[in-house]
Amino acid sequence: MRKRNLLLLSNSTQHGAGYLEWAAQHIKEFLSKRGVSNLLFIPYALSDHDHYTEVAEKAFKKLGISVCGIHTLPNPVSAIMDAEAVMIGGGNTFRLLSKLYANKLIEPLRKRVLQEGVPYIGSSAGTNVSTMSICTTNDMPIVYPPSFDALQLVPFNINPHYIDPSPDTKHMGESRQDRIRQYHEEDQTYPVLGLREGCLLLVEGSTATIAGDSGAKLFRKDCEPVECPAGDVSYLLTDA
Repeated sequence: MRKRNLLLLSNSTQHGAGYLEWAAQHIKEFLSKRGVSNLLFIPYALSDHDHYTEVAEKAFKKLGISVCGIHTLPNPVSAIMDAEAVMIGGGNTFRLLSKLYANKLIEPLRKRVLQEGVPYIGSSAGTNVSTMSICTTNDMPIVYPPSFDALQLVPFNINPHYIDPSPDTKHMGESRQDRIRQYHEEDQTYPVLGLREGCLLLVEGSTATIAGDSGAKLFRKDCEPVECPAGDVSYLLTDA
C-alpha cells in the first residue's frame, strides 16, 4: 500500500488574506501530526527563487516550521533524500516540471513520498505536478519540459483554481469545464478533480478527504461532472 501523506491545495493565496493563511490550520495539523519541524521548499515555479522562499519562510515561521529553499543547497537530489517534508509552491507549472526534470528530482520525489511516506504539500502548480500529468493545468507553456508526465503521486489529474461556468457571463471563450471536456476527448486521459479556490485534498495512505469551504467537481471521460463536497473521496485512489 502507498505510504503517501499529501496535502494538495488549490491555491496559496485567498482573496483578502496573506500567503497560505486560509489553509494555515490544515497545514499546521498536517505537519504537527507527523512531527515535522523543518520543510524543504521548492520555488521552481517562479523565477525569483530567493524572494519566493522568503515569502514561504515568513508564513511557516508563524506555524513553528523552519524552511530551506532547495536552490540554496549544493545537491538537489541529496536535499530531497534528506528532507523531513517537502513543499512545492505555485507559479508556472511548465517551468516547474521542466526544472524538476532538469535537476533529476522526479524519481527521488516519487520514492520518498510513495515508498517512505515523506509529507508533501503542493499548492497550485505544486498540486498540478503531484498528479499523473500537467495536461489539465491553467498555465501557459512558457517552457517545454521533456514530458508532461508528472510525479504521479495520485492516479488522476487536478485542475487547481477551478471556476464553474457562469450563466450570466458575456465571455465567449471556453469555460474551464469545456477545456476539461476537450482534454477527455483524447485517447489517453485521466479523471480530473477540479479544486475550487479555498479547497484542498488530504491524502493519507489509501484515504482521501476533501476539506475547505468550496468543494470540488470530478470529471470523468464520457460522464457528467459530479459535485464533490467536503468529505471522503477515497474512491479516487482505487486505481493506485
